[in-house]
Amino acid sequence: MKKRIIFATGNENKMKEIRMILKDLGMEILSMKEAGVDIDIVEDGMSFEENAEIKARAVARVLTNDIVLADDSGLEIDYLDKAPGIYSARFAGEDTSYDIKNRILLDRLEGVPDEERTARFVCAVAAVFPDGTVSTVRKTIEGRIAEEAAGDNGFGYDPIFYVPEYGCTTAEMKPEQKNELSHRGKALRAMRDILKEKIGEDM
Repeated sequence: MKKRIIFATGNENKMKEIRMILKDLGMEILSMKEAGVDIDIVEDGMSFEENAEIKARAVARVLTNDIVLADDSGLEIDYLDKAPGIYSARFAGEDTSYDIKNRILLDRLEGVPDEERTARFVCAVAAVFPDGTVSTVRKTIEGRIAEEAAGDNGFGYDPIFYVPEYGCTTAEMKPEQKNELSHRGKALRAMRDILKEKIGEDM
């Protein structure tokens, strides 16, 4: 049976990014929803790595023959003691739109000088293989919180995450450029190298 990669997410934006980066593995890449997995996963880890592994293991228990990947990512703002951090998706309520989440964060940083607005996006990706082994990688992109939201590309906190060396937010970048620089892009490429090695061993 040809191995598949199942990604423990239902987020279509994320799946586009994932497929773009992992396409050269030559494997079918499905979201858990596309693979017919509908389970509630309680992310109660204390780090991005733990949460990614919890998600991947939960799906791997259902799909034992597939390679299961999961990521956990979020925004750390130094001025706010690295909040929202691992609670980024649940910040201000899970069903709250990112326009509102972004507005709350901008309001909390009102009047805070540029040099104290340092922040980073963090992404941990975990892979659970059919033999039960687990690999985890963590990558970041450093930036600052903008004074105002800008840009229509990207999703989540992208409109308020400003990258000084590019002079724009990640929501103002073209998808290819964002994938090149982003925390998730870097983590997926690092994971792609691990997968290539592992798939090579299994051939």
